[in-house]
Amino acid sequence: MKKNYFKENKIEHIDYKDVETLKKFLTPHARIQSRKRSGVPSINQRELAEAIKRARFMGLLPYVSR
Repeated sequence: MKKNYFKENKIEHIDYKDVETLKKFLTPHARIQSRKRSGVPSINQRELAEAIKRARFMGLLPYVSR
């Protein structure tokens, strides 16, 4: 069983401005990792996806990369 990254590091709110944390949940092609691979519970996964999408819209994260 994989560990919940957010619970381990006592992160209650997933913030779109925390780019370094969000980058951990992206693949090398800048896609959002699946829940199965990241080990994050569904509630956190939805928050994470929303935060990544907001960061992309604000120009903090890329939509695609090589």
